[in-house]
Amino acid sequence: MPKLVASETSPYARKVRIVVDVLGLWDSIPLQPANTRDPDDPILDINPLGKIPALLLDDGSRLFDSRVIVDYLETVHGDGRIISRDPHQRFRQLTSAALAEGITDALLLITYEGRFREPDQASQQWLDHQYAKITRGLDYITTHLDEYAPPAIASITLACALGYADWRKQIDWRALYPGLVTWLDEFAQAVPSWQRTMA
Repeated sequence: MPKLVASETSPYARKVRIVVDVLGLWDSIPLQPANTRDPDDPILDINPLGKIPALLLDDGSRLFDSRVIVDYLETVHGDGRIISRDPHQRFRQLTSAALAEGITDALLLITYEGRFREPDQASQQWLDHQYAKITRGLDYITTHLDEYAPPAIASITLACALGYADWRKQIDWRALYPGLVTWLDEFAQAVPSWQRTMA
């Protein structure tokens, strides 16, 4: 049986877990917890970068990162709902997903700036650079929400970015982007996996 090696709180792992559920594989791919800050955690042997998630397959091979795992799951088990089989639509969806993932990356880097640097070492210039990515990205997304229809990968990736911001509080996106609040509520109704993967 394949195993998903991840932390329940990772937005990248949540994306994969939602895809697993949408594809009806929840009981077929159990979660193996990982702690990327533990030098003895098996994740360091599974992925030399020590990043999550990783997917361990029955033949002993492993896949990482989340984009590769999602592509694998869609290719092997999907029907085009997650990533379209039409080349034009596929790359449009993947590009929209990449924008949402870039927002997640910036949110994570803001969190890491506070976690791994002493207060007097934190760079406001670096933080401002990340916040600018987030606001430009969300500004764009709010005018292109038709590209984020569930359950395609772009919508799942955006929902996970917003959920991560809700948890870590890097930005009060709910006050700044009320249209996204409505969008996320509608996503949660359309994709029950959203509640199921809540850490």
